[in-house]
Amino acid sequence: MAVHVASPRIWSRGLQKAWSTWGCRLCSQSSSNTQPSHHPRTQAEKAKRRQAREKAILSSVGYTYQNACVIWFKAIKCLLLSLYSHVFKTSSLLDTTLPFPQSYSPEYVEFGWYQWWEKQGFFSPEQHSKQPHAVDKYFSLCIPPPNVTGTLHLGHALTVAIEDALARWRRMQGYKVLWLPGCDHAGIATQSVVERKLMREQGKCRQDYSREEFLKQVWRWKNQKGDEIYYQLRKLGASLDWSRACFTMDPGFSIAVTEAFIRLCDSGLIYRSEGLVNWSCALESAISDIEVDSKELSGRTLLSVPGYEQKVEFGIMVTFAYPLEGQREVAVSTTRPETMLGDVAIAVHPDDPRYKDLHGKHCRHPFTERLLPIVTDSMVDMAFGTGAVKVTPAHDHTDFLLSQRHSLPSLTVIGGDGIMTSDCGQWLEGVKRFDARERVITALMERKLFRGKKKHPMSLPICSRSGDVIEPLLKKQWFVRCQEMSRKAVQAVEEGDLQIIPHFYTKMWKSWLSNSSDWCISRQLWWGHQIPAYRVTLENSKDTEEEQWVWGRSAAEARQRAAVKFGVNPDAITLTQDPDVLDTWFSSGLFPFAMLGWPQQTEDLKQFYPNSILETGSDLIFFWVARMVMLGRELTGQLPFKQVLFHSLVRDKYGRKMSKSLGNVIDPLDVISGVSLERLQEKVREGNLDPRESIVAMEAQKDFPKGIPECGTDALRFALCSYKAQGEDISLSVSHVLSCRHFCNKMWQTVRFTLATLHDASLPTSLAETYPLSSMDRWICSRLHSTVQQCERGFESYELHTVTSALHSFWLHSLCDVYLESIKPVLKGEGCCSEEQRARERQVAASVLYHSVSISLALLSPFMPFLTEELWQRLLPYTDSDGTSRSLCVQPYPKTSQLEHWCFPKEEADFSLVEEVVRVARLLRAQCQLTKERPDCERTSTHTLHNDVSIYRLLMTLSLSVNLQNGINADKQRALLSQRREKLASKLKQALACTQKPNYTEKVPDKVRKDTENKVGTEENGQMHFTKNCTYHISHKMK
Repeated sequence: MAVHVASPRIWSRGLQKAWSTWGCRLCSQSSSNTQPSHHPRTQAEKAKRRQAREKAILSSVGYTYQNACVIWFKAIKCLLLSLYSHVFKTSSLLDTTLPFPQSYSPEYVEFGWYQWWEKQGFFSPEQHSKQPHAVDKYFSLCIPPPNVTGTLHLGHALTVAIEDALARWRRMQGYKVLWLPGCDHAGIATQSVVERKLMREQGKCRQDYSREEFLKQVWRWKNQKGDEIYYQLRKLGASLDWSRACFTMDPGFSIAVTEAFIRLCDSGLIYRSEGLVNWSCALESAISDIEVDSKELSGRTLLSVPGYEQKVEFGIMVTFAYPLEGQREVAVSTTRPETMLGDVAIAVHPDDPRYKDLHGKHCRHPFTERLLPIVTDSMVDMAFGTGAVKVTPAHDHTDFLLSQRHSLPSLTVIGGDGIMTSDCGQWLEGVKRFDARERVITALMERKLFRGKKKHPMSLPICSRSGDVIEPLLKKQWFVRCQEMSRKAVQAVEEGDLQIIPHFYTKMWKSWLSNSSDWCISRQLWWGHQIPAYRVTLENSKDTEEEQWVWGRSAAEARQRAAVKFGVNPDAITLTQDPDVLDTWFSSGLFPFAMLGWPQQTEDLKQFYPNSILETGSDLIFFWVARMVMLGRELTGQLPFKQVLFHSLVRDKYGRKMSKSLGNVIDPLDVISGVSLERLQEKVREGNLDPRESIVAMEAQKDFPKGIPECGTDALRFALCSYKAQGEDISLSVSHVLSCRHFCNKMWQTVRFTLATLHDASLPTSLAETYPLSSMDRWICSRLHSTVQQCERGFESYELHTVTSALHSFWLHSLCDVYLESIKPVLKGEGCCSEEQRARERQVAASVLYHSVSISLALLSPFMPFLTEELWQRLLPYTDSDGTSRSLCVQPYPKTSQLEHWCFPKEEADFSLVEEVVRVARLLRAQCQLTKERPDCERTSTHTLHNDVSIYRLLMTLSLSVNLQNGINADKQRALLSQRREKLASKLKQALACTQKPNYTEKVPDKVRKDTENKVGTEENGQMHFTKNCTYHISHKMK
C-alpha cells in the first residue's frame, strides 16, 4: 500500500517524533530477528537523551508538553490509526527490533499489541490445545455485563483489572480459559436515554410512535452507541473472547429468557398477583430496588420534581385529627397528607395507655364519611408522632403488611401517572399528587382538623433514572416466589458448595436471603423482553373482570395450552400478550448459563458450566448474585459458579461515593490518555445536572488544576490491583496511579540497562543452568524465589494486593536499588582477580540479571499486559526458546519449582541487616538534611558485599559511623528536634484525652479502641526516642 504523507521538512518536531516511533514500527515487517544495535553514546547524545527524557516523563502534575505539540501529536496519531487496519492485515507482529526508545510512553507501548493478541486468537479457549504447558483444567467466568447506555467508570475498571489478572494468570498456568464479554440491554436506562433523545431532536415522546416504530429507534441507537463499551474494555486490555460476545437482547439469549419464564411458571414459582411495588410516575413503570436512591433530608427541603414547575416541599411532618363520636378525636401524623384519602383504618399499639379505651371503635373520614376502625398492632411505634398512625395499604409498604394481618381493604387514590383518582372525590380527581397535598392541608384547616406541622428528618426514595419521587402503588404484576429458592441459596453456602470471598459477606448473605420477599419482575416498558404470557378471552364469556392467563414459547403454544386448560376449541380463544417486559435483573440472572447457549446443551455449556468464579462489586450481592444463584440452581440443577469474589466500592480520595452530581466520577480513559481541566468541565456541562449540582461538580474539578496527566492502562490496572479489594472501600487518588506510572518508567529503564548488558556479553545461560556465584547473586536469586512464592499464595487466595506489593518491592527495592548497583563494577570488569574469573563473574551476573528481569515480567504480565509484552519481546532474541514462543500472555507462569536451585534462605535472611543499615543511614541523612552531600563514613570491614562468599561472615562485626560535626548546624538541628517533640506530645495528649471520656469502653467499637491504643503506644515510643540523647551511631554485633 502506498502511503502519501507531507514532506518531513514541514512537520513539527512532535510530528517527526510520532512518525519515527509509530510509523516505522507499524510499516516495518517483523520477519527480521536481528538483535538491536547498541553503540556508545557521545556526550552530546547523552545530553540530548536527558533533555528528551525530562520532557517525556510526567511531573507530579502532568506533562510539560505545550498545547500545540499535543495537537500536532494527536493529528499524526489519527493519520497512523487510519493506516493501522491495513498494516495489521499484513504484519504478524509489531517490530521490536527498532531502536529502544529512550523514555517510557504509555501511548507508544499500548498502541497495537491488543489488536495483535486478538488477531492471533490468544484469548480464545481453542488456543489451549496449542500450548505445550496445557493442563486438563478449565477456568471460566463472565464479566458483569455493563449497561449498553453508559460508559465505564473506575468501578468497572477495578472489575476488569481483577478479572483480567485472574484470567491471564490461569491462562499462563495452562488452564483452558473462557472469559466471556457481554452487555446488558438495561431496559429503563436505555428507554429513558432514547426518549430524551427523540424529544430533544424531534420533539416527540414515546407515545407518538407505535411500539414497533419506537423499538426500531432504540435498535438504531444501540447499533450506533453499543460498541463504545467494547472499545473501552479493549482499551483496558481485557483478554475477553470477543467471538462469544453476548448481548441480553440477542435472539439466542431471548430464547433463554422465554424458556426460563415458561419453566418457572409451569413449576408455580412465577405467579400473577396484586402487590405493592416501587412506582415511578415519570416512567409510569415499576422499578427495581437497585434503581431507587434514598435522599436523606435533615428537615424542610424544597426539591425539583419532574412534571412540576415549582419546587415541592419535603421533610415536613403534618398532624391532623380524625373525629370520634362524643366530640373526641384521634390525631395522626404523616409526611404524605395527600394519601389520607386512601386511609382505611387507624392503628395504635395495644399497650399504649392513651388509646386503651378506643380499641375497636371507629373514626369518621372527614371527606368521604367512611368509617375507619381503630385496630391494635405491635408494629406501631408509640414514640412516633402521636402514637396513632393512619393506615393506607395501597400507598405504603408497612401499611400493606398491616392490612393483610387485619384483613383491611386497599384503596388506590393515586394513579400510575401521579394523578389523583376518582376515589378521592370530584374536588381532587385529576389533580397532581403534590398539588393535592396543599389542597388537603387547606381543606383540613377549613374543617378545623389541622393540628400543625414541623420539620422532620426523613429518607425520600428517588428514582435514579428519572429523578422522580417514588410512589408505592398497588398493581397487578408478575412475581417470583423466592422463599424456597432463597433457602437453597443459603444452604449452598452453609454446606460449602458455594464459597463467598471475603467470608464476612456470608452473614449478610444469610440475613438477606432468610428475609427475602417475592420479586416483582414486571416492567411497564417497551424496550426489553416482552413477557411471554397471554390474557385469555373466551367466546361468549360473561366474566370480563377476572383475568385468565396462559404462557407459551409462542402464541401458537399458548393457544394450545389455553385450549387444554379451559377445555375449549383453540379457535374459540382470543389471546392478548402482556405488553409489559421483564425486569432487566431477570435476564441478567440467567447470564452465567444463557451466555453459553442454554437451554440447548451446547459444547460451551458442557465445558464451562458451572463457571469457576464470579467476581463483582459487593453492591450487587442481592440484586444480581443472589438471583443468579437462585435461578441457576432452579433451572440447571447446578450452582452457576463455585466461588463468589466480592470487591469493595471505589470512592474518591476523600472517601466519598462517586457521583455525577459531586463531579468526582472519573472516566478510566481520562486516566489512561490524560485530559485537560477544560475538557473535564465540559463533561460536567454536558451532564444535564441541576444548576446547583453543576456548581458543586465544577468546584470538584479543582482537584485537577492542570487536568489529569496521562498515566496509561498498565499503571491504572496496577494501581487498582494494589488496593486491598476484599475489605474497606477503596479511596482512589490519581496521584497513586501516577506513582505506578513512574514505576512503569523504572521497569522501562531497567530493561534498557539489561539489553545494554546483554549486548556486551555472551548469550545468557538457561535458567536451569544458571547458578549464582557471588553472595549478591544468591541473595537476588533467593529474593526472586520468595517473590514467586508470594505471588503463588496471593493469586490462590485472590489477595492481588499482596502480589502487586511483592512485585513492586522486588523490582524497585531489591533489583534496582541494590542488585543493579552492586553488579555495575562486575559488569565493567573491575576487581583484582584474574581476567578469567572476572569474565565468569560477568557472565553469571548478566545471566542472573536477564532471568530476574524476564521472570519478573512474566509475574507482572497479568497486571501490566502491554508494558510487559513490549519489554519481553525486546528480550526475546536472548532467550533459549525453541522458536515457538510468540507472546508473553501465553507463556507459562513462573513457579517456585523452577527456582528451587535459586533458594538461599540464609543469605536472604542475613542480608536484611545490610538493608537495615542502608535504610537507617539514609534516614539519618534525611533527618540531618544531608541528602545533597555525602557524609564521611568509616567501615570496619575491607570486603566488598558482592565478592564475599558469605554475608554471614562478612557481617560478623559491622559498625557504621556517620560524622555529622561538619555537616550540620547543631542549633538548628536542636530546634527541629524540639519542634518534633512538642508535636508528638500534642498528639499523645489528644489521643489520651479520647480514651478518658466517660463510657469510652462501652461506646467505642473494639476496632476503634485498638487503633487508638496503637496510636498512643506509637506516640509514647516517639516521646521516649526524643528524650534520649540524640547520638547518631549505629552498631551491630552478631554472635
